[in-house]
Amino acid sequence: MTPQALPIPAQPPLQLRALWAALMGLAILIAQSTMAPAQSRPDSFADLAETISPSVVNITTATNVAASTTPELSVPDGSPFEDFFRDFMDRNQDNPRRPRRSSALGSGFVISADGFIVTNNHVIEGADEITIEFFSGEERDATLIGRDPNTDIALLKVEVDAPLEFVEFGDSDGARVGDWVMAMGNPLGQGFSVSVGIISARNRALSGSYDDYIQTDAAINRGNSGGPLFNMDGDVIGVNTAILSPNGGSIGIGFSMASNVVTKVVDQLQEFGETRRGWLGVRIQDVDEDTAEALGLVKASGALVTDVPDGPAKQAGIESGDVIMTFDGTEVEDTRQLVRVVGATAVGKAVDVIIFRGGEEVTLSVTLGRREEAEGAIPATAPAAPEEPVEKDVLGLTVTGMSDELRQQLGLAEDAEGLVVREVDETAQAYEKGLRAGDVITEAGQQKVNVVTDLEDRIAEAKDAGRKSLLLLVRRNGEPRFVALTLDG
Repeated sequence: MTPQALPIPAQPPLQLRALWAALMGLAILIAQSTMAPAQSRPDSFADLAETISPSVVNITTATNVAASTTPELSVPDGSPFEDFFRDFMDRNQDNPRRPRRSSALGSGFVISADGFIVTNNHVIEGADEITIEFFSGEERDATLIGRDPNTDIALLKVEVDAPLEFVEFGDSDGARVGDWVMAMGNPLGQGFSVSVGIISARNRALSGSYDDYIQTDAAINRGNSGGPLFNMDGDVIGVNTAILSPNGGSIGIGFSMASNVVTKVVDQLQEFGETRRGWLGVRIQDVDEDTAEALGLVKASGALVTDVPDGPAKQAGIESGDVIMTFDGTEVEDTRQLVRVVGATAVGKAVDVIIFRGGEEVTLSVTLGRREEAEGAIPATAPAAPEEPVEKDVLGLTVTGMSDELRQQLGLAEDAEGLVVREVDETAQAYEKGLRAGDVITEAGQQKVNVVTDLEDRIAEAKDAGRKSLLLLVRRNGEPRFVALTLDG
């Protein structure tokens, strides 16, 4: 029997097979493109360096150093160093105390065709002469327009005959950890030197209230100060300011002040010749977990107000013990963020501030003052407190009421009030939280305490309300801070 032959399927037309192959290839390309990194390493940085170089400058400063007023060196007769010192003094007899010139090197960059230049304040601070060297080799004298020590930024100006090439600021908030960056400047006097690296970290703080540094491993050395940090689009996203180093040289930890901070400073220096930062008028501290629990907050965030001197906040009704949750529509995470956002807000602007007080949120309108005018403001003093000689152990503290003798011993004002800490149990949480003898407790549970029974009442109230912690307002050398102590049983 002849086996039955199976039919052979007909082959698709050639055009259909070609179309199918093209579709498969396109699908593979799309998949690869979606999986590719957002920013790949360029084959070369030469084009970018060539584009930005004409806008970067070397800065040389000269300063007159006053003549020495110290006595001339001398050695006892017969000393083995007598001949050496005599020869040295003879060589300098013409003018042994003449003034001398001190010079320094730094970097900067041009931000406008008419000659405005940005650099670090520490590059030009105290300088009598500032010389700008352009990429072409041309040199021009610069004048100081304004400076801001708080962000270490200075604005210079050179007179020009023709428009200068300049660079623009980019959005530092859009920069991400891992993005490529390029630094250019005058490291160790080796002018117009380029280094490349990545952004290692964001939002670094060093020592200033307004710090917002980009950390990079692009080589930054002495002389790079004031130079620009570029993204791959050629926009300035930072001003190279500081390095972390055990030996003075680059170890790959450099810091650039973020452009979104710098631009606000530069705009004010250009317009006013000085900074004009917003001022709220409060003393604040961060909210920790214990403090949040004691206040009834859902999470440990916001800025806890410890004191309210005369100023915008006091006029608006903000009080000690309030927690600032939102400022002008921005949620406040901690004190550092609040200081930065307030400082960046225009003087005289009326803003809504949402505070947490007594278990609920309250919205207040505050018209900001100017910080530069309010520096050194003295907090308002509180009314006098009655004396209380009773001494008692509470929450690991030995406390007593205020007296004239204690006011004198502690150097307090005549109308100072509160409970004085006489001793602190070193095994207690109070000691771990930093309380020490001589501290003055002025509030407990956000209510004033003048006698020991006031503190005991606040403890009882907190326990009755189911609180695990009690919030104390403590003053030391006039400086207030809140401390939350866990309640026993």
